[in-house]
Amino acid sequence: MTSKKPESVENPSFEAARDELSLIVQQLEAGGLTLEESLALWERGEELAAVCQGWLNTTRARLEQAKAPD
Repeated sequence: MTSKKPESVENPSFEAARDELSLIVQQLEAGGLTLEESLALWERGEELAAVCQGWLNTTRARLEQAKAPD
């Protein structure tokens, strides 16, 4: 069982990364995977979580910059 890949695996949008991460969580929670499959999904999930955090950090910085007085 493999997870759905976003259009750009290297630089997915926040939404694509979040959606793929959600699918990975569902697959891991459902069980029935081999240890190797579970580990591969976990590693991909960690990558996607980092992508999502990067998007959130960038967005937070942009908002702070927009709110800052000139």
